[in-house]
Amino acid sequence: MSTQPAPAPLLIACALGIEHFALRTGDKSGAGGPVAVLRSGMGPKAAERSVTRALADPALAGAAVLATGFCAGLAPGMHPGDLVVAEETRDPRGSVACVGTDLLVKELSRTLPGRVVHTGPLTGSDHVVRGVERSDLRAIGAIAVDMESAATLLSAVRTRPRPVAAVRVVVDAPEHELVRIGTVRGGISAFRVLRSVLPTFFEWHRNVLLSRR
Repeated sequence: MSTQPAPAPLLIACALGIEHFALRTGDKSGAGGPVAVLRSGMGPKAAERSVTRALADPALAGAAVLATGFCAGLAPGMHPGDLVVAEETRDPRGSVACVGTDLLVKELSRTLPGRVVHTGPLTGSDHVVRGVERSDLRAIGAIAVDMESAATLLSAVRTRPRPVAAVRVVVDAPEHELVRIGTVRGGISAFRVLRSVLPTFFEWHRNVLLSRR
C-alpha cells in the first residue's frame, strides 16, 4: 500500500456560464490530481462567497486555486484572444502575489502558439470598466481588469497559504470594446482560447505540487 499522500486538488474558478462551459468542454486529460471547476457568479462579492464556501469543503481545503475567464485589456495594442497572466491581483483591500507566472507564460506560448501573452498586475473592479476609467487603471500600472480574480485569490489565501494564480483571456480592449460576449468575432475568439488553456493549468498544478514536497 502506498504511503504517499493524495495530491492536493486544483480549484479553477470562473464567473460566467459561458466561461464555465468553455472550461467544462475543454481537454481535461493530463490533470495532476483532482480538479474542480467552480462557477462563482459575477462580481467580487459572489466570488468571495463561492470560493470561501468551496474551500470549506475538506476535499478542497488544501487546493491550489486558479482564477480564470475573460477580462478587459487596458494596454494599447491588446486584442481579443490575447492572454493575461497576472503577476499579482489587486483590489482596494490589497494585493496577492501569484505563483508560477513564468511557467504559465511558457506553457501558454507552447500550447497556443501565435497568441500574445501579457504579464503584469491584474486589477479588480465591482463594475464593468469603460472609457476614461480604463485609462486611469492603466496609469497606475494595471494591464487588465476583471471583477472576480482579485476577490478569488484574496479569499483563497485568507483561509491558508496555498499556490494561487490568475490567467485571463482578453475579450475586449481599448480599440476593441465589445457590447455582448459571443455575438462578435472577438468574443468567439476569446471563447476558443479559453477552451484550450486547461493543459497549461494542469502543468502549472503539477509543478506547484512538486515544489511543495
